[in-house]
Amino acid sequence: MRTIMVLNAKGGCGKTTLATNIASYFAFEEEKIVTLADMDPQGSSSEWLKARGEEWPEIHGLDGTKDTSKPPRETEVLVLDAPARVQGKELTALVRRAETIIVPVLPSPIDMRAAAHFIKDLLVVGKVSRNQTKVAVIANRVRENTRVYDSLYSFLRALKIPFIGTLRDTQNYIRAAERGIGIYEMAPSQVYQDVEQWASIVRWLRSKRSQAD
Repeated sequence: MRTIMVLNAKGGCGKTTLATNIASYFAFEEEKIVTLADMDPQGSSSEWLKARGEEWPEIHGLDGTKDTSKPPRETEVLVLDAPARVQGKELTALVRRAETIIVPVLPSPIDMRAAAHFIKDLLVVGKVSRNQTKVAVIANRVRENTRVYDSLYSFLRALKIPFIGTLRDTQNYIRAAERGIGIYEMAPSQVYQDVEQWASIVRWLRSKRSQAD
């Protein structure tokens, strides 16, 4: 079973948006049996699943706040929407559960500073330091051709982990969330720019570079 976690200690960086879109991509485009585990007490991923209609490929839901919760045995891809404000032993325990971790970062000085500290802590966790868990970063809610984007781009490129994509700031993600679907499940004419941006992300997720050695 493939296990992908969206993780950042700072709240409000778009973890749920990424987690739900990754889950819908594998269910819709790859036709995989997908489980989405909501580990955040706010329950945003669970609410997204409740809004998902029967006409879309089924995605199993899991209450990830309970240690005893387990995905269905037939699950091929498990996507974990991690809680915010994790550190120390809690961070180590979360990392143990993931084969692949994606860290979204917003284009603001506060978010970049917080991300720098978090990634520094993440890289010394056992499985990550031994290359058993693969980590990558995504620039999220970006408005290109702005000074802060240039700063974010330079910051992410300087990290010692893959920078795999940039997602623009668009209402399409809000529209998708309202319907319990992902970008790939919307009308192509409406989301072609977003699908183009996701191409590098899903290419990395499908590659051996994102999977445990």
